[in-house]
Amino acid sequence: MGAIIYESGGIFVDHGWLRFLGSGHPRLPRSMPDWNLGRTLLELGHQPPFLLIADDVVGGFFAIDGGGLNLEFGKVCYFAPDTMQWENTGKVYSDFLNWAFRGDLEEYYSSMRWTTWKEDIQNVRGDQCFSIYPFLISKEPPLDKRNRKPVNISELYGLHIGNLKS
Repeated sequence: MGAIIYESGGIFVDHGWLRFLGSGHPRLPRSMPDWNLGRTLLELGHQPPFLLIADDVVGGFFAIDGGGLNLEFGKVCYFAPDTMQWENTGKVYSDFLNWAFRGDLEEYYSSMRWTTWKEDIQNVRGDQCFSIYPFLISKEPPLDKRNRKPVNISELYGLHIGNLKS
């Protein structure tokens, strides 16, 4: 994790669908420390309840459970926008990174992708994600028929997680 934070601006995976936070870059203008400050890290010197490490273009957030998610300490968890709940991936950071590069992201995200997703995400900045309405938790209408609009990712974080009690 340290190498990604200190030696990269961040990493885009799968055409930019998945974004790992690093030290920030014009294309991914959120560093891991800055993105967590005020969200998970409320006071310097205190252990955060979870640490945001990556996110996806549909408003899913990956975090390491620091005890506040009550899933599994030290494991990467995913806030899934299609269930609106935190889920344990069962992976430590290095295994999660390996999965992102070698795993079947197409299968993992199959229920959250629409026909033109590859073209559509080309216009989404690293500090944005899609606001999809009706929300992904709804089963209808099909994703191709839903309203999808790029919004600042902090807006979707605030809507989905900011007031959520872990």
